[in-house]
Amino acid sequence: MSISWKLFIAVSCLLSLLSFCSALQTCESHVFSGGRTFRTCSDLPVLDSFIHFSYVQETGVFDVAYRHAKMEPSSWVSWAINPRGHGMSGAQSLVAYRNSTTGLMRAYTSPIASYSTILQEGPLSFRANNISAEYSSDNEMTIFATLVLPPNTTVVNHLWQDGPVMEGGRLGMHAMGGDHLKSMGTLDLLSGRVLASKGGGPTTYMSRVKNAHGIINAVSWGFLMPLGGLAARYMKTYDTLDPMWFYTHVICQSLGYFIGLSGGLGTAIFMWRSTGFRFGPHSIIGVVLFILGFLQILALKARPDKDHKYRRYWNWYHHTVGYVVIGLSIYNIYKGLAILQPANTWRIVYTAAIGFVGLVAIVMEIVQFEKQWGWIFSCCRGSNAKDAGSIVADEV
Repeated sequence: MSISWKLFIAVSCLLSLLSFCSALQTCESHVFSGGRTFRTCSDLPVLDSFIHFSYVQETGVFDVAYRHAKMEPSSWVSWAINPRGHGMSGAQSLVAYRNSTTGLMRAYTSPIASYSTILQEGPLSFRANNISAEYSSDNEMTIFATLVLPPNTTVVNHLWQDGPVMEGGRLGMHAMGGDHLKSMGTLDLLSGRVLASKGGGPTTYMSRVKNAHGIINAVSWGFLMPLGGLAARYMKTYDTLDPMWFYTHVICQSLGYFIGLSGGLGTAIFMWRSTGFRFGPHSIIGVVLFILGFLQILALKARPDKDHKYRRYWNWYHHTVGYVVIGLSIYNIYKGLAILQPANTWRIVYTAAIGFVGLVAIVMEIVQFEKQWGWIFSCCRGSNAKDAGSIVADEV
């Protein structure tokens, strides 16, 4: 092997080692600008964050630096102490973000009274001095402050977050899934140990509400609606299943709509009122689904008799809207899973359930191909188009 190749391999190995070490960087290896030092530090378990502090138990003076790595310039960071509980409500926070116009950092205090906060500036329940922030070239934001806690405080509940900065400098809501629901814990001021929160607080309760929202909608819109569509399309072709197919169709669609209305929409409104958070396209699709579902219910009142000349047009409308609802429902369930970021088991279970429905549909399309699509070939062979249309008009 030539010397140049040996040198190339050696340099590559060195760079890989440096990259690996950088990925494993801990709080202890960090050097602050201006010669700042802190007595204790801890690597926080989520969101690429670190806490550095010095604490004097007798006076309650708490010098802290909160670092958040891998940040976009158009983001905000926050670190808070909650004297009353483990969650967001009641937290006394330090907030920082970078001004998109000037490039300067802004740092301030923000007491959080409820989940609908917009992180507005205000005084904390304890004294906070020397508040500042930095943004480094390696995309890391740091907040510095000196807090004065009640003397002899030894343990505090703390939480940390990041989120987007919107147009006009408005701070947007942080994500409501994954590690953003785990970024809280207990900080031992004497030992520096950080323990992850094990629940019971408001954030845990809100997580349960979001999980209930996902399960209810997955069952109602994501499973019962497609199941009712199967009944209407395939069961009705068998004379022995008439009118069972109709009642099965109506029951599945009605249950899907009203369960989704009471449970799915109810939990969505509760989350909106409690957090002020809006899911964007996911919530818009949800509203569209409820409107289309309501129109389908109204359409039943206007359904013409089977031999009415407008029955075929009503069928075309009813089928088109129905298939749109089913398609949007399945799509929106996966949008919701992407937002909630639950364990993979939930995604696997729903995919298996809707995959089974899809497999049944494929098999039945093959078995009933002549019944479902034979009228097209009859039209192509020049048969009476009116007779062909009457086949369609007999549906539903």
